Amino acid sequence: MNLAVRLGPLRLRSPLVAASGTVGSVFDFAGVASLRPYGAAVAKSVTRDPRPGLPAPRLAPVSSGMLNCIGIQNPGIEAWLRTVAPRLADLNVPVWGSAAGETADEIAEVAAGLESGGVAAVEVNLSCPNLEGRMFSLDPDAAARVVAAVRRETSVPVGAKLSPNTQDVVAVAGAVAAAGADFVVLTNSIWGAAIDTSTRRPALSGVIGGYSGVPLRPIALRCVIEVRRALPELPIVGCGGVRRGEDVAEFLLAGANAVAIGTVHFAEPRAGRRIVRQLVAYGRKYGVERVEDLVGAMEPW
Repeated sequence: MNLAVRLGPLRLRSPLVAASGTVGSVFDFAGVASLRPYGAAVAKSVTRDPRPGLPAPRLAPVSSGMLNCIGIQNPGIEAWLRTVAPRLADLNVPVWGSAAGETADEIAEVAAGLESGGVAAVEVNLSCPNLEGRMFSLDPDAAARVVAAVRRETSVPVGAKLSPNTQDVVAVAGAVAAAGADFVVLTNSIWGAAIDTSTRRPALSGVIGGYSGVPLRPIALRCVIEVRRALPELPIVGCGGVRRGEDVAEFLLAGANAVAIGTVHFAEPRAGRRIVRQLVAYGRKYGVERVEDLVGAMEPW
């Protein structure tokens, strides 16, 4: 089966995208798993200034998912350019940068830095649950202002990572597309919490964190379906709870052009290779010659 897909201006050798926050700075992940199964890999989010992140505990397993409140721990864009950027050219996968921050101008500054460091695209993190203040992706106008600022400062493809917490994900997707986003990522983690009943303490130091993993998939699929119906020309990366090849097929059928995998990496760093094998087996079983033939091919009742 031909695995190549097009995501707006980007051509990917595989529909799999390694999600930000789950493969570190990418080069370190390459030390434990092959990058060959992926069409792209997204490095951990970077901010303008260094961030120490939140104190432990920052990760907690919850039923079949995971809570996190890392807090965008990163060295800042200047240190990233010195220590991470020079190592990206040797990787056998296109690396996307992830830009985060507190203001539109700050995120645009980071995005420009990421581009100067050689990333193939910039993913604008509008939806991290771990930053202080109101999430940009909850407000179409605020999200659009950030993307417009990034678009002014960059020439590489720009993606906007949106939140499942958003009341009207279609409105936000339309706003960022109008502001210059080449694609959207649907979605990030959803707000969640847990309490250790033996100690009566929250599972996370920040109390509220991002919930990811298998339970997120139906929520993310709903977002993909809604955006594809309303904005059929907008390229989409589906993301949330993917752990099998058939999960990838499901996102593609819903209307995603590519599919990010994330939380599964923590339990199985080499999951990408297995998922690709399963996707190819799915294609053989159902006579699918090209992955792109699955995009938006969900049949109505």
